[in-house]
Amino acid sequence: MFNFLQRIGKALMTPIAVLPIAALLLRLGFGDVFDGDVAKIAKLAGESIFSNLDLLFGIGIAYGFAKNNDGTAALSGAVGVLVAKAVYLGIDENLKMGVFIGIIMGVIAGTLYNKFHEIKLPEFLGFFGGKRFVPIITTLSAIVVGVFAGYFWHFVGNAIDGFSHFIIDLGAFGTFLFGVLNRLLIPLGLHHILNSVFWFQLGEYSYVKDGVVTVANGDLHRFFAGDKSAGFYMSGFYAVMMFGLPSMALAMYMRTPKESRKKVGVLLGGVAFTAFLTGITEPLEFMFIFVAPVLFVVHALLTGLALASAQLLDIHMGFGFSAGLIDYLINYKLGQNSILIIPLGLVFGLLYFFVTYFILGIFKINLFKEEEEQAIVGANSCSLTDEFIKALGGAENIVETSACITRLRMHLKDSSLVDDDMLKNLGASGVIRPDKNSLQVVLGTKAESIAGDIKSIVGV
Repeated sequence: MFNFLQRIGKALMTPIAVLPIAALLLRLGFGDVFDGDVAKIAKLAGESIFSNLDLLFGIGIAYGFAKNNDGTAALSGAVGVLVAKAVYLGIDENLKMGVFIGIIMGVIAGTLYNKFHEIKLPEFLGFFGGKRFVPIITTLSAIVVGVFAGYFWHFVGNAIDGFSHFIIDLGAFGTFLFGVLNRLLIPLGLHHILNSVFWFQLGEYSYVKDGVVTVANGDLHRFFAGDKSAGFYMSGFYAVMMFGLPSMALAMYMRTPKESRKKVGVLLGGVAFTAFLTGITEPLEFMFIFVAPVLFVVHALLTGLALASAQLLDIHMGFGFSAGLIDYLINYKLGQNSILIIPLGLVFGLLYFFVTYFILGIFKINLFKEEEEQAIVGANSCSLTDEFIKALGGAENIVETSACITRLRMHLKDSSLVDDDMLKNLGASGVIRPDKNSLQVVLGTKAESIAGDIKSIVGV
């Protein structure tokens, strides 16, 4: 089950990758940057994506779930969502499943692809064998899902609605809990599942589009739909990613012996600037998650505190990708009390710096070993890929290769054959073993290109 949830978390990255452009288009369509037809076109383009999130999730998750990311799985995911929605709306026209129908049918379509894409049928049905069989079996499965949803989803919907009101009624404490869990789940790769509930399903906002009342669900969707009460589950991340983590990197640098600061400074400067500019934090976080777990727990608590503080200050600031400078500048005018993120960030920057500095000193934690790293100088892409394959236990040990934004996700015959030190020398920030056959290698944004290179050589 744990491995299954991780695969869902990985697959969620595919549909989520389209959200930054959708958020940007919606932002440009509010009329304060462009006006007239330009603003109208931008708004319509952005709304077309947010209005079809369930379909996008079905396509993206099926594609990400399939063994070799085949387009047949994506097509099946789309067909599954369309059929299931038609069936359950025919039973109950008021039923709203949101992105959950996309997640459900995406997982089903991807799983069915993995099971049946090589199926052989009798000769007279041969045309419908292999990959062509997958959309057919997905359609039949979608009918079943649609029937069950039509008659029973209202029980699940009521539970989700109850959970939403419970979290909202907790106020800032509920936001604090979300922030803490969001960070604590990062090593397991399950934070994307948590985010999907809060950012795409929690709460609802009704607005008129083309004369029809449309409902937006989730903190992220509601924010870009114009809901002035949305953004509580995103705002505080700006203080952490733009100020907190870069300050933590500075404290790490100050605790590094002077003779090693030049080498460490380049590394820390790169990951700190990445967090500040784009909000991608995993390369920095995995520098201390396993070496200094007490620091990681404090980081999770401070993240929760930042989100709760932003809510108490009535800051409403969303993002399309992550809480970095780029999103801050783009969405500044769309948010409320956006300027307060600066003083809030400065406060949390100081908190992160001093807490990190003292924890590293009190526990005498050495984040960066003194010995020289084994560098691969002048290696071309092919030789570097060969080194990764060797570190992963050889080509014969690799069953399946995939990646999300910052992680290489491997399915191996035996993860104990992996050389962790060699992977770290190749640039890995961390290595995680969820089980005997699974491995995650945190590499930063180069993870997907490395996964593609490994696939091109190994074939899986």
